[in-house]
Amino acid sequence: MEAEHDIIDLNDIIELVNGFYAKVQHDELIGPIFNDVIKEWEPHLQKMYAFWNAVLFGVPGFTGNPFARHAPLPIEQAHFDRWLVLFNETVDALFAGEMADQAKKKAETMALMFLSKLQHMRGCPAKVIV
Repeated sequence: MEAEHDIIDLNDIIELVNGFYAKVQHDELIGPIFNDVIKEWEPHLQKMYAFWNAVLFGVPGFTGNPFARHAPLPIEQAHFDRWLVLFNETVDALFAGEMADQAKKKAETMALMFLSKLQHMRGCPAKVIV
């Protein structure tokens, strides 16, 4: 079944975030990392609704420093790759359109930025990802 509508409002963001993190929690690679750090999922999900609402629609309400929360985690390229696969699968299963494409582009940009910053912070040479 193909997605029939684009991401248009907070309700769609909630559907996206819930679907994505349901996959994350059960994923063999990244699930254990998230499940170890996030003891109560509801507050995290609420924060992610606000985050993606700000990222996609410019709606104020998100506070926090996502990179600082990820910096101490044992995550590498493979984790970011898997995160993107799960995110893109979720978007594609639920939505189609310009905003859905924008969400995937924003996620890819964030993953690349986080990975680059982590590599720099850990003293690893920067890698060019094409």
